[in-house]
Amino acid sequence: MSALLTDSALERLEVDGYVVVEDLFDAEADFAPLIAEWDDVLTGVARGLMAEGLLGQLHEGLPFDQRLIAISLESGRNLPQAFEISLPQKNITAETPMHLSDTIFGLITDERLLDVVARLIGPDVISNPVQHIRMKLPERALSSEGQTSFLAGSVSWHQDLGVLTEEADAATILSVWVPVTDATVENGCLQVIPGSHRRDLLDHCPTSGNLGIPDKLLKLQEAVPVPMRAGSALIFGQQLIHGSRDNVTRDEVRISMDLRYQPAGQPSGRPDFPSFPARSAARPDSVLRDPEEWRRQWREAQMLLAERELPKFNRWSGDSPACA
Repeated sequence: MSALLTDSALERLEVDGYVVVEDLFDAEADFAPLIAEWDDVLTGVARGLMAEGLLGQLHEGLPFDQRLIAISLESGRNLPQAFEISLPQKNITAETPMHLSDTIFGLITDERLLDVVARLIGPDVISNPVQHIRMKLPERALSSEGQTSFLAGSVSWHQDLGVLTEEADAATILSVWVPVTDATVENGCLQVIPGSHRRDLLDHCPTSGNLGIPDKLLKLQEAVPVPMRAGSALIFGQQLIHGSRDNVTRDEVRISMDLRYQPAGQPSGRPDFPSFPARSAARPDSVLRDPEEWRRQWREAQMLLAERELPKFNRWSGDSPACA
């Protein structure tokens, strides 16, 4: 039983549909190794951009966030998939990058986090595969080529259940949103509509980034921003209406992790992506503890999806009357 979840926190989760658990992670100790890895990944990406003639230098010597901005600005490219821990919903190839390191696996399966999750959904915890690394760039650094990735820009109002297939409607899927850097109103923290978890699933329409609920279906005057310290966690269920604000700073990158968990025996909403047991009181031997096996499962899914027509990841198209 996690001491981080007080009775008042549990009451807020019940009433408002979300709760902030402060300082779940030690931002410096837990995230510094991951940022160092990302800096190495960025070096490889930058070398590729130089080979394409899109970049004149590697911008070495800058802190990771400032380097990411500089490379994005000079190249005109946004690079979110290079740091991702999941596959995209389109254009999957055998070369689609993911950063599936031991470090990120250790964060997904961190005992402090799983203690909190287990108190909310029970002792048999599955890691849901709809997980992301988001690096929200300042607006000036966003690519002008085509659509801005939902991993690098703002995210439309949505319910997590709305970006899953129908099989997950009866599941209990818990989101644990963790800022790796401080999330402020200015750099694009999450915003939520308290109490909206008690609403039915609303229509979601295609947007420039992914899917979103039309504003006309929402009570936007009730929305509140949720600024958070790095290492804290915003926890909510699959029906809370939420989105993320624009990053209106000049020189900040808001970095965050979307992690999701559910009880054992339930559908994930992405059957072609690999889930795994992260904790189990009933079957402790089933728990996946080897990051190499985690990587193997993702690579296997990638190879299969690269060779066939992609499945339908979401349930809506633009022909819903709500999208007119």
